[in-house]
Amino acid sequence: MKTLEYETNGYRLTDDNCAFDARAAWQLLTRSYWSPGVPLETVQKAAQNSWTFSLLSPDNNFVGMTRFVTDKASFAYLADVIIDQDHRGFGLGKWMMDTLHALPEIQACRRVMLMTADAQTLYARHGYRPLAAPERAMEIHRPDIYRAG
Repeated sequence: MKTLEYETNGYRLTDDNCAFDARAAWQLLTRSYWSPGVPLETVQKAAQNSWTFSLLSPDNNFVGMTRFVTDKASFAYLADVIIDQDHRGFGLGKWMMDTLHALPEIQACRRVMLMTADAQTLYARHGYRPLAAPERAMEIHRPDIYRAG
């Protein structure tokens, strides 16, 4: 499959596996509210088993990521949308979401889901809404799974 690459203001978004820096991703994710203490091995495995996009700075450093857990046909779950603090405020999150939600594989999905505690406005621009039938959704939720103890 052909590698996808998109560029804006010198930043590059790519699904090239060689661009993914697991250690840099881990350093970002372990400080996030949704995966504090996540093991490096978990970040590596999640990236390998997802459609992962790396965000690279103009000097080619890994500064962010996102990934879809998807069959690229009917369902996608958007996860781990994160940008290094030093690169926020430049519209990169909006650009990443615009770019990724325009992909034919995501456009074709009957259902695209995500979980967020603080970015509802960003995602609402792409049609995300609270569950239409929350009584149908179920989950096993283990928020402390990465905490030692």
